[in-house]
Amino acid sequence: MSKPFEKFMNGQLKGAKKKEALRQDKRKAKAAARAEGEAIRKKQWEKKHGILPESSTPSHPSKNKSVHPKNVKATKDAGSKKMPHNLPAKPDITNELANQQTPMPLNKFLAHAGICGRREAADIIKLGQVTVNGDTIFEPGFKVLGNEDVKWKGKRIFIQKNLVYILLNKPKDYITTSKDPEGRKTVLDLIKDAAQQRVYPVGRLDRNTTGVLLLTNDGALAQKLTHPSFQVKKVYEAKLNKPLAKSDMEALITGFQLEDGFIKADSAAYADTKDKSVIGIEVHSGRNRIVRRMFEHLGYDVKTLDRVLFAGLTKKNVDRGTWRYLNEKEIRNLKYLNGASQTK
Repeated sequence: MSKPFEKFMNGQLKGAKKKEALRQDKRKAKAAARAEGEAIRKKQWEKKHGILPESSTPSHPSKNKSVHPKNVKATKDAGSKKMPHNLPAKPDITNELANQQTPMPLNKFLAHAGICGRREAADIIKLGQVTVNGDTIFEPGFKVLGNEDVKWKGKRIFIQKNLVYILLNKPKDYITTSKDPEGRKTVLDLIKDAAQQRVYPVGRLDRNTTGVLLLTNDGALAQKLTHPSFQVKKVYEAKLNKPLAKSDMEALITGFQLEDGFIKADSAAYADTKDKSVIGIEVHSGRNRIVRRMFEHLGYDVKTLDRVLFAGLTKKNVDRGTWRYLNEKEIRNLKYLNGASQTK
């Protein structure tokens, strides 16, 4: 008589279990091969730069170009230290990164220099496209302090300093400009204590349009987010003076001609199934008053217009008329928006 559960013990795997076991074996083999390759590359790099194990004593001075002593010490001491993720992007966070004495991985340095994300940075470092003080570095985890001569494809790169990124939930009756000759209230009046640096609105919202507005002193990012080629997504919720007819909803999506050219919504839908006068509309055009003009062209008046999303940013947990700093992850997402080709 067979023992209980005997068929589950010391038996051969069959079917799906056998396939899964093979997959796991392949994964382990690949991981081991990668680890071995990394160890070999690291050993070759250390040999090239004259870095010896603590127990070894060089018989003669190395003729190879040595790494800066600070970098060697940083590599030994950094160990288990990790930079915290998603820190609030306070006004001087990038300046603190640039002037810090705690070493950071090279791929993180590239990310903070605005080259690409950390994963992409790791790939381009492994391809040998990055040098530190004249030496080609292949290890993404190589530690730098931020004051080295770091070059990508022969061009020196730096951590950007004193950059400020503020998300404002704009209320009505504020104009989106830095100064108004008529003395009207501006969005800068709402963020007086946000930063010592001068910041500017990215794009515009009408005086009576509410919602997500980004303010920054990062000119390169502002130019990118407002350039038509990047097709930055914007989502609005519009309250109309009457229900939107189905034929007009279709017209929004198929498009029509305005005085300054053809326009269409990227998508549109009824935001409230019980009230067809509330419309959600997505566009990427940066033309002046474009959403209001689209509805006006179809014979509707826009009673309220609220921007609920801009370039992936939402007003979640930000009350009307208040603001917050972007966190580190949000800043990276903006910088690498539609920019995967930068690493190629």
